[in-house]
Amino acid sequence: MSAPSTSAWPIEIVAKRQKRTLHIAFDDGAHFDISFELLRIESPSALVQGHNAAQKQIVTGKSEVGITAIEPVGRYGIRIGFDDGHNSGLFTWEWLYRLGRDQDDLMATYAAHAHA
Repeated sequence: MSAPSTSAWPIEIVAKRQKRTLHIAFDDGAHFDISFELLRIESPSALVQGHNAAQKQIVTGKSEVGITAIEPVGRYGIRIGFDDGHNSGLFTWEWLYRLGRDQDDLMATYAAHAHA
């Protein structure tokens, strides 16, 4: 997966709780509705991602997870609090852009590994 342009800047972030999606629009015209489930299973925290690719954890059972908080972190991202207590991931703008752009592939890979 290639990295997005580092100049992409969010202009809108809205948690759509009924749909369980985070809507994010960027100033380059890209906009995404990212499921809460994908945000949780691809959290950039060390608990999920590990300290290298071999340590990445497959997090299952998060299809109904909710978001309890979204807090800005400097000028580079947000911290998302989930209703399962997880809140240690710092979602940079680049990370969110990648999740939105690649969400179909990420969910397909997740489904293949979670049910293996």
